Amino acid sequence: MKWNTATNGVMPIASAGHALFAATMIGLGILALIKGDFVAVWQPVPKGVPAREVLVYLCAFISLACGLGLLWQRAAAIAARVLLAYLLVWMLLFRVPEIFPAPTVVGSWFGCSETAVMVAGAWVLYAWFAADWDRQRLSFATGDRGLRIARVLYGLALIHFGMAHFAYLKETVALVPSWMPQHAAWAYFTGGAYIAAGAAVLTGVCSRLAAVLSALQIGMFTLLVWLPIVASGSRDAFQWSETILSWALTAAAWVVADSYRNTPWLASTKR
Repeated sequence: MKWNTATNGVMPIASAGHALFAATMIGLGILALIKGDFVAVWQPVPKGVPAREVLVYLCAFISLACGLGLLWQRAAAIAARVLLAYLLVWMLLFRVPEIFPAPTVVGSWFGCSETAVMVAGAWVLYAWFAADWDRQRLSFATGDRGLRIARVLYGLALIHFGMAHFAYLKETVALVPSWMPQHAAWAYFTGGAYIAAGAAVLTGVCSRLAAVLSALQIGMFTLLVWLPIVASGSRDAFQWSETILSWALTAAAWVVADSYRNTPWLASTKR
C-alpha cells in the first residue's frame, strides 16, 4: 500500500478503522497512566507477576506511543511493528496459559479470543504500513500473507464469541436491553451470527460482508448494552471494564473489516 507524502509528517488516514484504532490505543495508554493500573484490555494480570507496577507503566507507554506513532507518517511502520509484537507476546504469556487448565471450557478462551481480535487489528495495520525492512526480513507477516493471518485470528475469535453466547445463554440474555423484545431470540441470533461470520472469514466466502457485519455487531453491543449502563452513572468496575474492552474490540474489528475494502461484497477470496 502506497501513501502520499503528508505535510509535517502527519500520517494520511488509511481508513476510519485506522483512525479509531490509533485513538483507542492512545486513550488506553492515557487511562492506564491515570489509574496506575492495567485497563480492561490487559486484565487480568496476576498480582504476583514480578515488577507488576513497572509492567503497568510499560504497557501504558507502549499503547500511548504506538497509538501516536500510527498517526505519524515516519513512525507508522515502527509503531505497527512494536504494537503487533507487544500484543502477540501478551497473548502468548498471559492469555494462552489460561486455556490449559480447562481447554474444553468455553470460558477459558475468553481472554485469548479478545486479545486475538486486538492482534488481528494490529496485524492488518502492520501489513499495510510495513517498510522495506519489514518486507525483506519479515515477509511472511506483511502484505497479503499478513492480512490472511490477521483474518484467521479474527475468524477464530468470532466463532468463540458465538459459542460463548450459547454456552452462557442466561448471562447473554440478561445483557439484552429491556426495551428489546424476545431477549432469548436475540441471544441465539447474535451467537449464530458470530459463528457464521467467523466461518465466512475463515473460508473466504462473502468474507467482506461477514467482517463488516461482525464489526457492526460488536459496535452495536457497545452502544446498546455497555454505554447506556455507564452513562446511567454506574460505578461498577466490571461494567466499566467491559465497556472499555468492548470499545477496543470494536476498533480492532473495524480495522479488520477495512482490510476487505477492495474486495466485492459477495465475492469469495483465497483462504
